[in-house]
Amino acid sequence: METRVKRRKKKLRKGRTLFTLFILLVMVTAGYAGSQYWMGYQSTKGAAPDLGQGEEFQRSNPENGKRNVLLIGVDSRGEEKSRSDTMMIAQWDDDTDTVKLVSLMRDIYVEVPEYGPYKLNTAFYLDGPELLRKTIDHNFDIPIHDYIIVDFKAFETAVDTIAPNGVDINVEKAMSEKIGVSLEAGQQKLNGQELLGYARFRADSEGDFGRVNRQQQVIEALIDHTVSVSSIARAPKTIGAVQPYLQTSLSESAKLTMFSSILFSGGGEVERLTVPIEGSYTTPRYEAAGSVLELDWAANQAAIKEFLE
Repeated sequence: METRVKRRKKKLRKGRTLFTLFILLVMVTAGYAGSQYWMGYQSTKGAAPDLGQGEEFQRSNPENGKRNVLLIGVDSRGEEKSRSDTMMIAQWDDDTDTVKLVSLMRDIYVEVPEYGPYKLNTAFYLDGPELLRKTIDHNFDIPIHDYIIVDFKAFETAVDTIAPNGVDINVEKAMSEKIGVSLEAGQQKLNGQELLGYARFRADSEGDFGRVNRQQQVIEALIDHTVSVSSIARAPKTIGAVQPYLQTSLSESAKLTMFSSILFSGGGEVERLTVPIEGSYTTPRYEAAGSVLELDWAANQAAIKEFLE
């Protein structure tokens, strides 16, 4: 018959064994993640363009726990300076693990501080993310706390790494003009190049408005795909592979918190808003700028504030 002392010793040995196994599991997982990150990083190291330009970005911390991150998509094509092809404000609510996306049309006619009237996407070309932050704050009265610049090559690399079998998208019509790929209509799995082409297509009657809507669909589809178990396992390699193609003001701890929260949040619908809102703009043409979107600023500022706050 076992004595109380023997039973206690058995429990202690069992506890030590479980603790040891837990430590080994953590070490193996950390080792795997580290090796996958390094493999991904090495695969693209030296291939990415220099995205840095302009004055130092004035980052800040949100007062209400809702961080507004400016997402800037650029197609550098080896050029020294690039216009921002895509501009979104992604609001991350740390308390609720929710994401809201505000897409800003690149042809919005704005007052660029210290430069004058230009299309919104020209601000980044003139002096980088800090001038674009100032321009958005000045015209929309929305604080931007951080930014992430993504070269389009990073997008393709991330998709092909985290979703080697493609991402499910319902392509609403045949597309091929000026996107580098040919897409047929229907539900299908798109690789990185195809998904980027789908997001950039605008050669139809919807123009930039249709393109922005597709960009929002793509981001939502990627977030949904990313939270799957297989994608989480590939996440370290993906982050390593796209790292050279990213430039951000986010601190390492902020990046880790945000990416980890997205990966383990279980997905969920991404709320979306496109600016200008319906019925709040005109489309004049100016000699220096071409066709632009001239906004009813009061209506659009109110819509953004209501959506984000």
